[in-house]
Amino acid sequence: MTEPRRDPTTAAALARLYDLDLAEDPGDIELYLALAARTGGPVLEIAAGSGRVALPLAGSGYAVTAVDNDPAMLARAVAAAAKAGAEAQTRFEPVEADLIGLKLPGSARFRLAILALNSILLLDSRDTQQAALETMARHLEPGGIAVVDVWLPSADELARYDGRICLEYVRDDPETGLLVTKKTAAQHEPATGHVHLTSIYEEGSQGGVVSRWVREDRLRLLNAEDLRALAESAGLEVEVVAGDYGLDPIGPHDERAILVARRRGRPAPQA
Repeated sequence: MTEPRRDPTTAAALARLYDLDLAEDPGDIELYLALAARTGGPVLEIAAGSGRVALPLAGSGYAVTAVDNDPAMLARAVAAAAKAGAEAQTRFEPVEADLIGLKLPGSARFRLAILALNSILLLDSRDTQQAALETMARHLEPGGIAVVDVWLPSADELARYDGRICLEYVRDDPETGLLVTKKTAAQHEPATGHVHLTSIYEEGSQGGVVSRWVREDRLRLLNAEDLRALAESAGLEVEVVAGDYGLDPIGPHDERAILVARRRGRPAPQA
């Protein structure tokens, strides 16, 4: 995905604040560790961000290639890898690149490919979302597994996405010691299936000067059948579209869809 580059100061601040957004664990890491144990390495993560998923996998003994087009996010991942210790750092390979049309050197082949926590929704057309699944399939060994995690907003949630500003949280940032207030405004576009999301972060000390950072995203929503169709069009064989990280079958009221799909062919024996 190609998007306008932010200035380095803004990019660094938004990368740090993204990590603060995820201070509360979404609960997905155990799923990726279990799939890595099933498939073995190496592992590819696209839209890897600051290494939230890639580094626990590297720390558990898997070689991980982490691809992202945001240098500020990757810089945080590299710094976190250095803190994680020499072994994790050795297994972690950051790559700054666009995931669309990605072709890693050396005909790299992976046993597990991950597109985590709604990242596919940041690709704002069906064609680019399809291209992301094709990137995953292209880099998998026969028998390798692709996993994609997607948020499913309810009809009630979408009805509230009318542009009003809502308080999301007030948190202390442990890195800066500053108080961060996050507000969001979402606008649902029913005709196109998009949600325009504005995130406003204000940070400062009590009674002190406040800095403001704004992030704009346009999300293209998917449902479970969309996800299945994208995978099949990319040449992947769908094992399950689950409704939670335990991979229970999806139900009508689930808030997530987790795709697990396999590249056709017999897997090579693990070393």
